[in-house]
This record gives sequence, C-alpha cells and structure tokens, in this order.
Amino acid sequence: MAEELDTSVSTLLGETIQEEGLNEKDLKNISEKLEVINLQFAKRNKRKIKTIRYLLIFLCIIIVAVFITLIAMNSEYLSWDFNNSESAIAGTLLHGFEFLFVRFAPFVFIVSVIGIVLTYRKQ
Repeated sequence: MAEELDTSVSTLLGETIQEEGLNEKDLKNISEKLEVINLQFAKRNKRKIKTIRYLLIFLCIIIVAVFITLIAMNSEYLSWDFNNSESAIAGTLLHGFEFLFVRFAPFVFIVSVIGIVLTYRKQ
C-alpha cells in the first residue's frame, strides 16, 4: 500500500519516524503493527468467506425447497378456471414463475455448490 500511495509505511501507521533514522526498536514497532493489521485482514477475509458460504448454502436450500413445492403442486393451477380473471392472472404468474425457475434454478444451484466447495478450500 505504501508503494501505491508513494509514502512510507511509518506514515501509514501514524508514526513520525524518519526512514534514515530507523533503528531496530522502530523497525520492531512497525513490524508488530503490520502483523496486527495483517491478522485483522485475515480475520475479516475468513469472516467474509464464511458469510458467502452460508449464503450459498441457504440459496441451495431455498432452491431445493421451491423444487419440492413445485413438485407437490403438480401444476395444479393448469386445471383452474381461466375464465375467471383473478385465477387466470394467478395461474399465468405461477406458470411463468415455474417455467423460468425450472430452467434457471439448476444452473444457479450448480454454481452455488461450486462456490461452496471453493470457499471450503480457501479456509
């Protein structure tokens, strides 16, 4: 980061140490602070990966639940009276949802499973 910002590490850490006058104690202080920052980044990264993994697991559970619900419904809405405007709208919406879900959900499920596997490898 210091190179990208064209400044010294001590300045980024809030130290007023001159680079020419660095002694062993100053270097030790800077390295300890850098170690703490690295640990904080590592913890944050682990937490983010864990959150993503749980969201992907939740997405897989939702997809499976919706598939089970659609199977249990057995497209019952197709036998509704479509002369009634309310049931025609509801049936059309259900059919449209089922049509799109059945085509896209398997791809989303596969990508989610791959994401779950990859997040376990990054632990």
